[in-house]
Amino acid sequence: MTSRRDLFRSAVLGGGASVVAATALGSLGPEAAFANTAPGVEPGAPDPNFAEGRIRSIKDNTLLVLGSNMVIHNIRVVDGTSLWKLGPVGFDQAKPGDGLYARGVRMPDGVLAAESVWLNIVNIKGHIKNITDKKLHIDHNGHEVVCHVVAGKSVAVHSESPPSSDLSMLKVSQHVQILGAWRPDTNEVDIATVFSPH
Repeated sequence: MTSRRDLFRSAVLGGGASVVAATALGSLGPEAAFANTAPGVEPGAPDPNFAEGRIRSIKDNTLLVLGSNMVIHNIRVVDGTSLWKLGPVGFDQAKPGDGLYARGVRMPDGVLAAESVWLNIVNIKGHIKNITDKKLHIDHNGHEVVCHVVAGKSVAVHSESPPSSDLSMLKVSQHVQILGAWRPDTNEVDIATVFSPH
C-alpha cells in the first residue's frame, strides 16, 4: 500500500501540478505537530523530515527558518502543503517572526518540501489562575500565560466529551492543556482547544 509520504514525494519530485491536496491524504490536525518521531528514525535521533524554529524571511514559496539549535532550514511550501495558524490558512498568513513546526520530505538539495506547516503552535499544560472576559489566565510552570478565547475557533473538550464552543464549565484552579497559536514575543496565546480532565 502506498503511504501518504510516498504519494507526496512522487508528486513533489514529479512536478507541482500533480500534487494531491494534503488534506485528502490523511489527518493534518494540530495534534499531529506533536506526534512521535517518524517511523524509521531512532528515538532521540533527529528526524530529517522535520524542522522547527522561527521564520527569518520569506522568498517566493520558501521559508528561511532559524531552528532553536541555530540550524538554518529552507522549507518549501508546495501545492499540496497544508498550513495551520489556529486553523487552516493560506501561505500569505506566514510572517517573519512566526514560530513553526514543519514535516515533509527532504529533497536532494537539502530543502524540506513541506507536507504540513504549523505556525506559532503551542501545547501547554497548567492550571487556571483566573478567568476574565474571554481570557483564561494559566499558571504554566510558574509563568502566567494569557489565553484568549477566539469566537468561532476556540473549543473545549471535557473528559471524553466531543468538542464544544461552551467554555463555561472551566473553573479556577482546574488543570488544563491548551493547544493554540502563540502571539509572537508575548505571553499570550489564542486558544484552539482546551482539554480538561473533568
